[in-house]
Amino acid sequence: MNDNSTAGRFPNPFIEQRADPQIVRHSDGRYYFTATVPSFDRIVLRASESLAGLREAEEVTIWTAHESGPMGSHIWAPELHWIDGAWYVYFAAGEAGDETADVWRIRMYVLENTGANPLEGTWTERGRIRTPIDSFSLDATTFACAGRRYLCWAQHNPALPETNTSLYLAELADPWTLAGEPVELSRPEAAWETIRFAVNEGPYAIVRDGRVLITYSASGTGAEYCVGLLSAEVGSDLLDPASWTKHDEPVFATSEANGIYGPGHNAFTVDEDGRDVLVFHARAYAEIEGDPLDNPDRHCRLQRFDWSEAGLPVFGEPLPERR
Repeated sequence: MNDNSTAGRFPNPFIEQRADPQIVRHSDGRYYFTATVPSFDRIVLRASESLAGLREAEEVTIWTAHESGPMGSHIWAPELHWIDGAWYVYFAAGEAGDETADVWRIRMYVLENTGANPLEGTWTERGRIRTPIDSFSLDATTFACAGRRYLCWAQHNPALPETNTSLYLAELADPWTLAGEPVELSRPEAAWETIRFAVNEGPYAIVRDGRVLITYSASGTGAEYCVGLLSAEVGSDLLDPASWTKHDEPVFATSEANGIYGPGHNAFTVDEDGRDVLVFHARAYAEIEGDPLDNPDRHCRLQRFDWSEAGLPVFGEPLPERR
């Protein structure tokens, strides 16, 4: 069960105006933070020797959007990963330039840094992740299981014009190249996945006790936003959609009682004692004026979570703000 005691809680918001947050604890114990910034024009990182220290850590811009062409607008959902001795950032971007540029031509891209410290050194653009279907795609994440590395992401399936994005999975040949044909793991079909928009997005994986678990976010980005769960056995064929179980209800959703709305686009980390921590964004109010994309109040929040006897995460409810 969740640790709701005052001593066991983080100050929340943990970092303000940082949506799609991710916190990585590296093998040396150091913590790194990245997230979408409201201006959608750059990628930032923070580093700290402690989890709490990320709140006040200096934020470093490691890459800025191009003035024109691809990678020029809507810089969304960066994720930092250490793979085979190098750092990689996955992110989504649209086009920029004159009136012919399509800011909604969102595709996935990769940066590489072979230095030990991702806040230093040179970030090389490895370019776009090419998928067999050339359509709106974003929110790439990666994980390793049984000696193989996979990419999971959200993409529009043109065969389903009534939906926005499904979740796809493929094996990687290298950190920016798919090794084979992707499979569609999940499409938005349940009522709680199709409020305002029919969306499955923001996947993030954790491999634990013989299971691969992928959380994802569903519906529009207002108070209806919530977290779903897919699970598969480690020994199964992860590229067979039949290996995956999609849970019937969201595992993390709005808590009107606690005043936290639209929790989602989560990641996982651990505190210094090795306890599991959910990293997510949410707002502290339900009603949004104008386009939710123009609203900067999706703040990064943290809370600890536990596991059920069946080996599934127990997130509980998003906790009230505590400063």
